[in-house]
Amino acid sequence: METTRNKQKILIIDDEPQIRRLLRITLEANQFRVLEAENSHEGLLSVSMNQPDVVLLDLGLPDLDGLATLRKLREWSSVPVIVLTVQDDEAVKIGALDNGADDYVTKPFNTGELLARIRVALRHAAKTGDSPVIVNGTLWIDLNARIVKVKGEEVKLTATEYSLFSLFMRNSGKVLTLSHICREIWGNPYADNAQVLRVHITQLRKKIEQNPSIPVILITEPAVGYRLRTENT
Repeated sequence: METTRNKQKILIIDDEPQIRRLLRITLEANQFRVLEAENSHEGLLSVSMNQPDVVLLDLGLPDLDGLATLRKLREWSSVPVIVLTVQDDEAVKIGALDNGADDYVTKPFNTGELLARIRVALRHAAKTGDSPVIVNGTLWIDLNARIVKVKGEEVKLTATEYSLFSLFMRNSGKVLTLSHICREIWGNPYADNAQVLRVHITQLRKKIEQNPSIPVILITEPAVGYRLRTENT
């Protein structure tokens, strides 16, 4: 039987007791150890003392807002952070992702979706980064040899398509904002690259999706960016 000591730890930073209680019940039922903090100060202290595996961070904290908390946390910790927000606002989501969040879930959230996001974050944290080969379902890439395969068959990509594909594969399951992708690919998040990016995404989908017009692998996060789905989410 798994002991409390070796269970993966999830830290909830949220000032609403009812939300913390709901999350605690859900997470403990799925064999996680749960830590709680009701404000930014307690949350940052808990990260440093308890070293959680994932942080669930509410953006509406009473002492210091979530984005400021996230920026402070990213000065010294790379712990995966999933932002919880009641604001279904693209600008808020983009701001959280660009300030170091790994993912976001909008309240009221579906617990199944939240658990899936946590599993993705844990898989990312567990990666050592030593292997040049990344496999995600039917997708395969060798970063050293610059070889891409889909369903075991080698696929030829243009230089830009390869850069995009490798970026998505290295960040499978994570939402990548338009500005982040453009900065990684072209070095400029603000130029007229967003429309050019959409063209390259369309071409890439033709090579990795069974039905490019209804993508199920490289999906659009409306007004935010794109996410390469992992095999199990």
